[in-house]
Amino acid sequence: MKELICIVCPKGCHLHVDEEHGYAVTGNGCPRGTEYGRIELTHPTRVVTSTVRCVGGRYPRCPVKTDRAVPKEKIFQVMRALDGVELTVPVRTGQVVLHDVCGTGADVVATRNL
Repeated sequence: MKELICIVCPKGCHLHVDEEHGYAVTGNGCPRGTEYGRIELTHPTRVVTSTVRCVGGRYPRCPVKTDRAVPKEKIFQVMRALDGVELTVPVRTGQVVLHDVCGTGADVVATRNL
């Protein structure tokens, strides 16, 4: 049995996930906790946030994030891909910086206007 703290909402329920019985989840305060507990143990994902180089503007870096969660094992590949990105102003919030980053199906988007 694995113990997790749910991060879906601020409540932070203490989940117990029973791997031997079909990833049954207890301790959750809502159905989203059940889904989180199962996914976290079977196929964990995360939204990646970072910055990329930006030229021609007031700031040398632009904050970015993936538009959806990517498999946890691909996070370092995504970060390496972002290392080679350089934007030129103007940049708009929501602008796609990298499409289908590392074959994950997620786009990396800017999170600030520059």
